[in-house]
Amino acid sequence: MQFATLLGRRRQLAGGLLGAATALLALAGPAAADESDGTAQKAPTEAGTSFRTAAQTQQDQKATASASTGDYLYWSFPADAGQRPTVKATVELPEPQARHGAQTWRIDVYDGLRRRQPCQYGMQARAVEAGADRVELACTLRTVRVLADAWSNDPLPGTYYVRLTTASLADADLGRPVTASMEAHSKDIGGAAAVDGSLSTPLVPGTTASAEQAAPADGWASAWWTSRWLWTAAGAVLAALAGIGGYALTRGGGRPAGV
Repeated sequence: MQFATLLGRRRQLAGGLLGAATALLALAGPAAADESDGTAQKAPTEAGTSFRTAAQTQQDQKATASASTGDYLYWSFPADAGQRPTVKATVELPEPQARHGAQTWRIDVYDGLRRRQPCQYGMQARAVEAGADRVELACTLRTVRVLADAWSNDPLPGTYYVRLTTASLADADLGRPVTASMEAHSKDIGGAAAVDGSLSTPLVPGTTASAEQAAPADGWASAWWTSRWLWTAAGAVLAALAGIGGYALTRGGGRPAGV
């Protein structure tokens, strides 16, 4: 009887503690959510006018800016090893009645060393007639490599700069108001683009502390871990199984009787 009473009290105590913990988690949940919302980086609503003043944004965020024709608009975003970034930009043009001819717009993408990166595909520059109301541009870069030779122009992990501007237009159209937007997103290529070695720090402007501030939302990827390790482990297991199977098939029945 005493044992049953003691067991019942312990169950009541455990139930009370569990209820209190559940209540605390319920109270902490909204607070944590509010804190994360407050610290999350918001998409910029303006653009810089140079590399130094480029507006920082994250991938999958739509950055916007109000500007004038003839301005140079700069944004920056982080790209990590194994990613293939695609940059898209849209420009809302002035009313056709206010323009005096065709315009050509273009985007250029630069890495953390301010080396211009070529586009694998996409409409990097486009000419639009006087009657068009918008222009859309796109540029897909090569896959970002974890390490590259010093003489190569391969994209490396770090900050990437996007420059949007007009390449040609009538002089009378300079200074007309436009609205521009830019968005970058990446396709994860994985271990197919992995190489040996790594950079000591991503190519970002400033110091090591700046590298943490300019990091992707989920942080910089580990330099040594890639999906190639999984393929290597799977190949080793298959090789071991093949060796065991071959031995079982070829070992025979042992020595003949009487030998």
